[in-house]
Amino acid sequence: MTTQPVDNTDLWAGLPTLEEPPAPVWEDPVPLAGPRKLAPFPTASLPGWLREFVAAVAEETQTPVDLAGCIALSVLATAAGGRAVVQVRGHWREPTNLYVVVSLPPANRKSAVFGLLTDPLYEAEKRLRTLTQPAIVEAEMNARLAKEAADKATAKAASASADERDELVSTAIALAQTAESVRVPAKPQLLADDTTAETVTSRMAEQGGRISVMSAEGDIFDIIAGRYSGKPNMGVFLKGHAGDRLKVDRQTREEYIEHPALTMGLCVQPQVLDDIGRQDGFKGRGLLGRFLYSVPESLVGRRKIEPDPIPEQLMETYRRHVLDLTLFLAEWTDPALIQLTPEAVAALKAFQTRVEPMLEARGGIMGQIGDWGGKLVGATARMAALLHLAEHLTKGHMVPVAEATMRDAIALGEYFISHSLAAFDSMGADRIVERARTVLEVLHAHGWREVSKRDLMVKLSRSEFRTANDLDPVLALLEDHGYVRAQAIQRTGGRGRPPSPRYLIHPRLTDQTA
Repeated sequence: MTTQPVDNTDLWAGLPTLEEPPAPVWEDPVPLAGPRKLAPFPTASLPGWLREFVAAVAEETQTPVDLAGCIALSVLATAAGGRAVVQVRGHWREPTNLYVVVSLPPANRKSAVFGLLTDPLYEAEKRLRTLTQPAIVEAEMNARLAKEAADKATAKAASASADERDELVSTAIALAQTAESVRVPAKPQLLADDTTAETVTSRMAEQGGRISVMSAEGDIFDIIAGRYSGKPNMGVFLKGHAGDRLKVDRQTREEYIEHPALTMGLCVQPQVLDDIGRQDGFKGRGLLGRFLYSVPESLVGRRKIEPDPIPEQLMETYRRHVLDLTLFLAEWTDPALIQLTPEAVAALKAFQTRVEPMLEARGGIMGQIGDWGGKLVGATARMAALLHLAEHLTKGHMVPVAEATMRDAIALGEYFISHSLAAFDSMGADRIVERARTVLEVLHAHGWREVSKRDLMVKLSRSEFRTANDLDPVLALLEDHGYVRAQAIQRTGGRGRPPSPRYLIHPRLTDQTA
């Protein structure tokens, strides 16, 4: 008997079709940041006399030209900070003080470079003290005489009879008020070194709102972190960069600075950057975002044994120009206003247009250091004003900044982008990116389509990921760049450990093509 095949087509006709869920649609992931390519220091951006001296210092000391170039900017900022501002556009004005830090290993002759660059500032400080000495002596004498007169009047009023007392008390009060009103000018000071935050504040208050911290060591970071106070003290360093009002009202002193202008020119060992990146408060308060960073390659091991010495004429020209600029601007109580030409404004605006996309959190080259990048255009305007003053010296306030000078400042700004990115790598801003690369390698090696956070932790090094919390910012970064997708956690409602978060993996990693 032959069995006929049964046609079951009609049996399934009314039932829903079971289909595989559609595969998720993935866009190409955004690459993580790659190795940093450091730009060479643009010495051509400096005015001729300064460019030649910086190159000569680098040659004689056999140090990277970056070191002398960055300290030269700090020298200009010391001369102009608190005494000149640049009008960018509208109500946007920038002071001309800078925070600059160079990172170099030991044995790089940092002190020698600092000495050669800063000597004219110390000479200017001495000259200012000589010029003001007669006024200080006169004010001290007037203050002493006024106090003695007030003291005598007070004693006389205290021993007077009742009918004379009222008149003598009034006289004593008037003399005491006169004595109190006599102000003795402080000795001029341009530079400070190993100093506390309180001392920096006091010095700025005494010096008409400005002071400069120049050092070939990184001790100032320890001081800011609380070496003497036991806790971070950043207020003066934050406000001293931006020019925000600074008021100190304590039992021991009361000080008020309308527009503080603090300049810092520092050279530190690379370990210092590593350390401050780990200290609480430095990045969160925004202090690290105020520095312009330089991380040049050391020349140790490749230096000339008999380099060319600095020509005496170059040394004298540098000395004379720094003296002229510093002494001229020291006379300004209301800051000199530096204007920009329309062409310079347009060049700065075009630079700002290029910088803005770099700040994009997802994929922008400065997305991880937006606090620093957001201040770059303002710092570039400051550098343009300093280059302009160095070019025109005592006449810089009489002519506006030219387009060529602004483009020189922009070249410096671009230099500091690449070096500051590298510096923030050292300070931990890119430590998450490094860990993210490690996770990508693990995902690529195992070819998972989906993985739980718990299973992923098993495959990772405990020296790099000590706890599951260390993995959270890395997974967030990878998700933000499109490499993984977090899945909704399915709650069972039962007791015990909650289910581990799960992540879908980009097909490029699964297919071994990443």
